[in-house]
Amino acid sequence: MLNNILRFQQSLDKRKAEGTLRRLRLQSEGVDFHSNDYLGFAQNKELQNILLQKVIENPQMLSGSTGSRLISGNSDVANSVEHFIAQQHHFESALLFPSGYNANLALFSTLPSRHDTVIVDEQIHRSVHDACQLSNAKKLKFKHNDLEDLENVLKRQEGHCYIAIESLYSMEGDFAPLQEIAAIAERYKASLIVDEAHAFGVFGYGLIEKYELQKQVSAAVVTYGKALGAHGAAILCSETVKSYLVNFASPFIYTTSAQDFQWISIKSGYEFLDQNIELSKKLQDNIRIFRSQNLDSPSAETSPVQAILIPDNQKLKTVQDTLSEEGFLTYAIYSPTVKEGSERLRICLHSFNTEQEIMKLTEIIKEFM
Repeated sequence: MLNNILRFQQSLDKRKAEGTLRRLRLQSEGVDFHSNDYLGFAQNKELQNILLQKVIENPQMLSGSTGSRLISGNSDVANSVEHFIAQQHHFESALLFPSGYNANLALFSTLPSRHDTVIVDEQIHRSVHDACQLSNAKKLKFKHNDLEDLENVLKRQEGHCYIAIESLYSMEGDFAPLQEIAAIAERYKASLIVDEAHAFGVFGYGLIEKYELQKQVSAAVVTYGKALGAHGAAILCSETVKSYLVNFASPFIYTTSAQDFQWISIKSGYEFLDQNIELSKKLQDNIRIFRSQNLDSPSAETSPVQAILIPDNQKLKTVQDTLSEEGFLTYAIYSPTVKEGSERLRICLHSFNTEQEIMKLTEIIKEFM
């Protein structure tokens, strides 16, 4: 064990020397350009009061669930919220999870068998890679959003294939060519799984809903810790897939269920989203203001995530530190989290940012470009 501790410390020292050591920090005061609270729901007083009233009326929602949903942790609330979510998204079924990471872990460790292949976009979330390690299936990558490369990989496979993509990528801030990939999946009889974490709420109920692709998507993951300002996730799928996950997905079977308050918060968030569509319009206005400053970015014009490439760890740190000193909270992504040479400042825009704040932010960044 002593040798392991020494190895651990050497790895930590190396990161510290490179300026990439991660640390847990308390939330800082400043202008938020780094959180996933795209619509401001997490700080919305009206929504907080709605949730408070529900707790006052039903305080037992705050109690622990006491077990996994297969033992003592299931409830009428969980069942009814799943039914509600499925109806809202026009899917046959929904299955709730404590987090999006947990949902992806369940999907990709359970559905593919040892005879299957999981083909993932090279920019897919780490949770999918971790889940594939728990699966007996073969995992292959295709170049980011490259339809030709995806098709070339599919052509070479013999067994059943699963295609894993995000509708909106959280690091690049760009969209998957969702309709085209759905058509390719259909042509090769592959199962398409889509993570809607960063699109849900920002674009209504997500891009699957927008393009009416429910019948072409085998499963989708919707997470609630971003635009909805809550916590947790749901897998949208068929009744058969839901039953299979309930029976065979270890991350579902062996996890204590969240308390009912989490599920009620999610349903209340949906209702609040429907009543406040102007917030997503305000977000798009702010994205347009940011894009009008012509900073070089690989991100899509309407994405709330705007990546500014600064391919040098030290320069990137200087930019972030300067912004922090001016009261702007941003998130720098260093290699090896992203490939060396693609280090970036990840800017998250929100409905509550002001034009003055956005202009000042971009003015500071331009000084280093």
